[in-house]
Amino acid sequence: MNSAPLELSVILPAYNEDGVIARVVGALCQRLNEEAALLGHYEILVIDDGSTDDTAQQARSAGGGVRVVQHPYNIGNGAAVKTGIRHARGRILVFMDADGQHDPGQVPEFFAACSRYDMVVGARGRGSQAGLHRSLANALYNGLASYVTGRRILDLTSGFRAIRRDVARRFAGLLPNGFSYPTTITLCLMRAGHSVLYEPIEAAKRTGKSKIKLISDGTKFLMVIAKICMLFAPMKIFLPVSVYLFLMGLGYYGYTFQLEHRFTNMSMLLFTTSVVIFMMGLLAEQIAQLRFERTEEAVSDD
Repeated sequence: MNSAPLELSVILPAYNEDGVIARVVGALCQRLNEEAALLGHYEILVIDDGSTDDTAQQARSAGGGVRVVQHPYNIGNGAAVKTGIRHARGRILVFMDADGQHDPGQVPEFFAACSRYDMVVGARGRGSQAGLHRSLANALYNGLASYVTGRRILDLTSGFRAIRRDVARRFAGLLPNGFSYPTTITLCLMRAGHSVLYEPIEAAKRTGKSKIKLISDGTKFLMVIAKICMLFAPMKIFLPVSVYLFLMGLGYYGYTFQLEHRFTNMSMLLFTTSVVIFMMGLLAEQIAQLRFERTEEAVSDD
């Protein structure tokens, strides 16, 4: 088995999951063995992100063929994902949460879909959202991301996804260390023109307390969207601001013309600022295009 090329690497980032990790890995091993004819040789990577409990030991004893990579201290979910990408040997990488939310039975389906798509993402239904506040937040993120990419995004923050290893390694350096790695990799792939498929899933209720903080991590998600937008499509930010200032200047000019019959300095300032921001957007767009072309050349050389 070791001499044959690996087709699949299943990566489970884990932090203090000793109450469930053995069950998750055991169920995953059973399912992958049942689908050995389709999946070929595989490996399971558990990335222990500095757990303070017995997560690593329980993962090792859960089934044969499981590799555990440990961080010396807690760095973040995204950092664990990047470690998994660096250590994975499979042609297709599947990422799953280690808390039992994701169904191992859908791994073969995601694996098969990667023969046509660069990435396959599990899109959670409404019944899988953890509360109304989380559902509304995800709807906001999906809408903003769809605007940035120009394509409909059904689930921006899902942690259950499959991706070709060569594509994942290309964008691994852009991934943040925190929980917003799904946001980043989705936006990067879509803006770079890669194919993405959304498959419906039903996520089970997680075991234990969620490690995502709505306010702080939600703000980080919004910042990630803005950063990726500036990296790949800066006019998506500059143009709306420019148009808004231009309309403000036009409206203020109409207001002052009716009252004073003159063109004010404030209207001139708003018009001038609108033009300057528009020109900055054009410049940023050119810089982003040059950066993307250099990235493409570097990938081609590799």
